[in-house]
Amino acid sequence: MIPAEPEPAAGAPPPVQPLAELLTPARVAWHLEVASKKRLLEAMAELLAADSGLPAKSIFQILTERERLGSTAIGEGVALPHGRLAELEQPLGACASLAAPVDFDAPDGRPVDLVFALLVPEAATQAHLDILARLARCFHDDTWREALRRAPDAAGLLERLRQAPVPGGR
Repeated sequence: MIPAEPEPAAGAPPPVQPLAELLTPARVAWHLEVASKKRLLEAMAELLAADSGLPAKSIFQILTERERLGSTAIGEGVALPHGRLAELEQPLGACASLAAPVDFDAPDGRPVDLVFALLVPEAATQAHLDILARLARCFHDDTWREALRRAPDAAGLLERLRQAPVPGGR
């Protein structure tokens, strides 16, 4: 379990939302089979749409438009596609491990086998940046990242995602 984060001081920004709160079992896929970056973005859009009531086509368009600005791969086989959506009220996440790595134009040239897609409300600029920074820190944790890769199934992947490193320690 993720320990509760302390209450922010008066006037301080709210704490970053724990990763577990961004996910539901319907938005986690294990050994997803896709053959290209485009198909991966389509699959992630469908995962984000799964229980959110949002249209997968609109989500795919948002993820694709962001990807045109530059790859959201961060290296070490990880990509963090993301975007903002006006009709969204709370941040949403979806995560997938892939059956086989896919080229994602990563800075280290390594194909991607772990993907965490993020959608945030259009007006939530700071929350968007804070969550992306938290995701990047978590996915740069070698031990946690490898634990995700070793998950035996989608439920195991979700459980490991819920054990994301907490800022300032575990």
